[in-house]
Amino acid sequence: MLSVTRVHLPSEIPIVGCELTPYVLLRRPDKTPTTDDVPESAPLEGHFLKYRWYRVQSDKKVAICSVHPSEPATLQCLGCLKSKVPVSKSFHCSTKCFSDAWQHHRVLHERAASAAATEGNDEEELLRLNSSGSGSGILSTSGSLTNVYSAAITQKTGFGGETLVEVGRSKTYTPMADDIGHVLKFECVVVNAETKQNVGLSCTILTSRVIPAPSPSPRRLIPVSGADVIGQLDSNGRPFSMGSFTVLSYNILADTYASSDIYSYCPAWALAWTYRRQNLLREIVKYRADIVCLQEVQNDHFDEFFAPELDKHGYQALFKRKTNEVYVGNTNTIDGCATFFRRDRFSHVKKYEVEFNKAAQSLTEALIPAVTQKKTALNRLVKDNVALIVVLEAKFGNQAADNPGKRQLLCVANTHVNVSHELKDVKLWQVHTLLKGLEKIAASADIPMLVCGDFNTVPASAPHSLLAMGKVDPLHPDLMVDPLGILRPHTKLTHQLPLVSAYSSFARMGGSLIAEQQRRRMDPASNEPLFTNCTRDFIGTLDYIFYTADTLTVESLLELLDEESLRKDTALPSPEWSSDHIALLAEFRCMPRARR
Repeated sequence: MLSVTRVHLPSEIPIVGCELTPYVLLRRPDKTPTTDDVPESAPLEGHFLKYRWYRVQSDKKVAICSVHPSEPATLQCLGCLKSKVPVSKSFHCSTKCFSDAWQHHRVLHERAASAAATEGNDEEELLRLNSSGSGSGILSTSGSLTNVYSAAITQKTGFGGETLVEVGRSKTYTPMADDIGHVLKFECVVVNAETKQNVGLSCTILTSRVIPAPSPSPRRLIPVSGADVIGQLDSNGRPFSMGSFTVLSYNILADTYASSDIYSYCPAWALAWTYRRQNLLREIVKYRADIVCLQEVQNDHFDEFFAPELDKHGYQALFKRKTNEVYVGNTNTIDGCATFFRRDRFSHVKKYEVEFNKAAQSLTEALIPAVTQKKTALNRLVKDNVALIVVLEAKFGNQAADNPGKRQLLCVANTHVNVSHELKDVKLWQVHTLLKGLEKIAASADIPMLVCGDFNTVPASAPHSLLAMGKVDPLHPDLMVDPLGILRPHTKLTHQLPLVSAYSSFARMGGSLIAEQQRRRMDPASNEPLFTNCTRDFIGTLDYIFYTADTLTVESLLELLDEESLRKDTALPSPEWSSDHIALLAEFRCMPRARR
């Protein structure tokens, strides 16, 4: 007879909006194990599985710490309530937690205060505490506790006498806001298909208390074309500029690389793909970019998650998987580059796929005669990296008088360059190969170009110099690494595309307070962000959005993060930010052809 052998959850901490899918191991009547579902519509030898989800309901809910969402809150910032900051942001698990988070937390107050005048003394933040003591008190901004408020937050342990409220009847369940602070119970039992009676005992699991999805402070869109106010959004959340469009570039950290060994500082529940995919989707959708360039998108995650989910938000999807000559493992988990565009803003004209492995084959055939040397060369050059180039046609006008009836095309390149620090020659060769391909497209059409991606190269490196300056200094130290001679003569390392890094526009802004704030987050030597990748082992800039400055102008940019925004002693990924990279977003406008 069908029986349930084992039930468990991949993550014990349930999060609002993140689907819970229990692992259910069954034993078939023939004694073989299986994880296949056996629904009522397709019983197995007269039996099927019945599922139930319950909320363990009590008359008291447990508030969750806004900094450490796996911990119950013991105090609440009354300043948040006074400033009308979202209540969920006001809870902390200890006075140390509040003090450590103060630099980040005070930003919430400052932003709320800019929207409405506050009353009272802003130098002191009031907190309610859950403590064994009594009386009332104040925690100052320095974090010193002078008195203690009476207990306002309580936690009831154990489940005896509490009510079970049924919340789901399928195998999976997605926690809702009403579940926050409550334990969930999953029940699985074999049922006789004819009598509808339970057979044997049910298998159950109790989760930890449901926590809200951590939400980082929103990043603002900042104009760089002369205005000193925060960018305005239309009713659809897009920049209020009819002829402009926005482009997002984001390395989302593929699950296959998100190892707990590498990212040991990130809580296991926040590193789990079931959580990260929902958090990434929320972030991407919130930006409402017209074009989205993602890197490290796994093949299976593209097909099963990102393509269908972003389709619901009006995006058409294109994907180029990495080649698998080096990769060893399940081909479904190979990552690649995915480009999405809003169907109401653009239509697809053409797609080009760049496989650097094929270019390596051609290069070695032409330059290296000996078979043994060819093998050595290919071992160095073949790294499975790719680029996806998409030509789009805009469905919106730029100017009424700008050649009415003529198509406005746009070329968008999305790439992920090899990561190895030792292979400086390979990085530069891949970038040069991509640029030469884009030059051919530019020669065939008057077309603005965007080059986006994770280039795995820092500012002032040879690949960055080639992209931003159109050439590489023959004395550049990166050129010393060239065992195959593929970079010689150095005079060939040029291109004619007038590329400029979008984020360098922050350096050209006026003297406003906002401009100064962003410039502090830029490297003055390169005019690039101080970082786009932030882990415990590395902090620096690897991601860029380049554009052809003779055809496009930058209207606004998504504000940069600083280390304070990531909170003290925090690296990426984290519960708030689900990749080790940060997203870059730029708003562009096509120049009228008369000015080109």
